[in-house]
Amino acid sequence: MTFSPGAHALDEKAVTAAPERSPFAVFRFGFTAYKKGHKEEAVEAYRYAAENGQIGASWKLARMYAEGDGVQRNDFEAFKFFNEIARQDVEVGSPDVPYVSDALVAVANYLKTGIEGTPVKPNLSAAQDYYMRAAATYRNPVAQYEIGRMFLNGEGVRKNVRQAGRWLQLSAEKGHAGAQATLGNMLFQSGKVVQGLAMLTVALENAQISDVDWIRSMQEEAFAVAGEADRRTAIALAGDLLHKTGN
Repeated sequence: MTFSPGAHALDEKAVTAAPERSPFAVFRFGFTAYKKGHKEEAVEAYRYAAENGQIGASWKLARMYAEGDGVQRNDFEAFKFFNEIARQDVEVGSPDVPYVSDALVAVANYLKTGIEGTPVKPNLSAAQDYYMRAAATYRNPVAQYEIGRMFLNGEGVRKNVRQAGRWLQLSAEKGHAGAQATLGNMLFQSGKVVQGLAMLTVALENAQISDVDWIRSMQEEAFAVAGEADRRTAIALAGDLLHKTGN
């Protein structure tokens, strides 16, 4: 199924301050308007730029619809923009890579759950394909984490702990706290107590607010059953790991 954002005419007043009418100039104007809190003007400028090939403008619109930022939240509208971006064949090294990489993950997230009341139905196999492209081609740590989880839990793919560990390791090396915690728990459960505790501790240190509770719970549970010597060694190892990564 192919989706493409609907056409919207640019409000001429929205770009009168732009020194040029090139799509990139209008995109920059939209960014400036957004920063000033003029989000309606920003949306109009982004639409014009997006319809004229500016991937960054399409991405900004997708994020605004996904988050209800300056527009009414509309996950299906966000999906359409993200999907259009994800269809772009962008070479590694292109300045558009971050947009395409993030869009691939966003489309995969929507495909995992579906969007109620729309043609977007849950499709784990398709979600895995999008995650894999972002993970393998663009080295996206979020995608690598999600692929790792899918292999670990057998979601949309045959369960494969070895593959799960590989993808989680790649993500963890980039500082993804969820991957660090999941990998740490795998190490701990497999008998590598010190390494597992250390990785869980690093994960808790790196965790965003939304992830703190579940990572702390996992870390505290592991520490509660570990011996004192292992706990001390793990804390020291975690300190070394954090120092090496500049945290």
